[in-house]
Amino acid sequence: MWVISICFISFICLFSVSVTFFIFSVKFMLLDLVYFIEWEVLTLNSSMIVMTFLFDWMSLMFMSFVMLISSLVIFYSKEYMSEDFNINRFILLVLAFVMSMMLLIISPNLISILLGWDGLGLVSYCLVIYFQNVKSFNAGMLTALSNRIGDVALLMGIAWMLNFGGWSYVFYLEMMKSDFEMMVVGGLVVLAAMTKSAQIPFSSWLPAAMAAPTPVSALVHSSTLVTAGVYLLIRFNFLLVNSWLGQFLLLVSGLTMFMAGLGANYEFDLKKIIALSTLSQLGLMMSILSMGFYKLAFFHLLTHALFKALLFMCAGAVIHNMKNSQDIRTMGNFIIMMPLTCGCLNVANLALCGMPFLAGFYSKDLILETVSLSFLNTFTFFLYFFSTGLTVCYSFRLVYYLMTGAFNSSVFNSVGDESWIMLKSMLGLLFMAIIGGAMLSWVMFLTPEMICLPVYLKLLTLVVCILGGVSGYWIACINLNYINKSLLYYLFTWYVGSMWFMPSISTLYIINFPLKLGGLTLKSFDQGWSEFFGGQMIYSKLMSSSLMLQNFQNNNLKIYLLSFMAWIFVMLLLELIF
Repeated sequence: MWVISICFISFICLFSVSVTFFIFSVKFMLLDLVYFIEWEVLTLNSSMIVMTFLFDWMSLMFMSFVMLISSLVIFYSKEYMSEDFNINRFILLVLAFVMSMMLLIISPNLISILLGWDGLGLVSYCLVIYFQNVKSFNAGMLTALSNRIGDVALLMGIAWMLNFGGWSYVFYLEMMKSDFEMMVVGGLVVLAAMTKSAQIPFSSWLPAAMAAPTPVSALVHSSTLVTAGVYLLIRFNFLLVNSWLGQFLLLVSGLTMFMAGLGANYEFDLKKIIALSTLSQLGLMMSILSMGFYKLAFFHLLTHALFKALLFMCAGAVIHNMKNSQDIRTMGNFIIMMPLTCGCLNVANLALCGMPFLAGFYSKDLILETVSLSFLNTFTFFLYFFSTGLTVCYSFRLVYYLMTGAFNSSVFNSVGDESWIMLKSMLGLLFMAIIGGAMLSWVMFLTPEMICLPVYLKLLTLVVCILGGVSGYWIACINLNYINKSLLYYLFTWYVGSMWFMPSISTLYIINFPLKLGGLTLKSFDQGWSEFFGGQMIYSKLMSSSLMLQNFQNNNLKIYLLSFMAWIFVMLLLELIF
């Protein structure tokens, strides 16, 4: 009974707070309000420890969306994790995760941000290793250690801000544009955001974190862990405009977007495909943010959270019914067996592709039109539009493998839409994935901007999407070529499918040299000449001499007589000499 109550109570509380925060965010936006709340925790002589909270329309709206998605995820977990004995512990971990994110969102202070940032890192480790096996432990360690780089960068930023007299970065944002010392803090914050949002070269932990339960993946990839870096940079957006930091971030995020889109077309694990699509969208957010359009990045952050959580929930329902099999090659014809789930999955997929009038269209189309209007080089322009085409390509490939064709695993004959609790959560997000983009565009952009483009640029996004969709469906259709196309170009497939060898580089290759160095040091020092002439030699000499003394002290008659004879001999020798 208590299992039901903890899920239900969490759902009701989070959902009601989410609605309240959304109403407040609209009010704050219309009245242009910003509230600073300072809580004096402790005063010792002249030193004060003060906790500061920043409430403006952006923080309130983001908190509203995080709470909405986490409430539906917890409701969904009630059935998905029903066979788990420790479901209460799981729900409490998810709640701790959400609370860490809340602390990060409302903090204008680098130290309180670090508390939320580290809280996210710690709880994400606990959630990734939740299914306690070797794969989960490896993934958890990779996730934790990758994120520690960002934590260290944030700590160095805090140390550097000792030069200024306060850790509340909000007071120094104007100063950041010109002052070199603040640019150092900006560089460290960009590094921290790159690790948390898994940009190149820290991308390998994101697909590895798929070892976590699917409800956690839905939460992590939509609105909490990976978006923390983007949100932090939205707050520091002044740093990126017309600076080398912005140009560097634009290149890195563009390459991340391209790499993830390409890798998803060669992946067969259902959850990893969706994880790589998250990575691609994070690259899109980061790249538009580095060009100075922070409001557009925030808009896409919110719309992406809605359809990505829905996509993971649908994938979770499919995996749940397939008895935890995640290989898309064993699936097929789900449109007959799971019509409601497939309907939700299709809507989420089309929203991801930017289908007109779904949530993703309003943000992605606006971003691409703004890119077309900006002063960009050809390479960046190519990365934006080609990556958009790749997104549609892997989405339609996924649709082909999941929904059309024959069912490839006749062993699983009990597949069906019987999970009503999971469906209710999905239908709630389905509603938001359809109307969320339009609603947010009305709320956030009170005065619509005029984007005047020639017809060929205006239609370029649509053409790229159609080409991507058609090619994705055709490439996946094995009837075109019975020889497996991946094996014909094995090296290229291996390179692209393994995210440009990043998982290998960030695990085996980084640890390889220190391990070899440690082995050589062990052999040459601990087990070498120093050991022979040092500890081992002293030990052996002491042992042999103590054994000899012990033999002398055993009162052995032979030794006694021998020593007596030796003493007599010495005495005679002395008598002869003197």
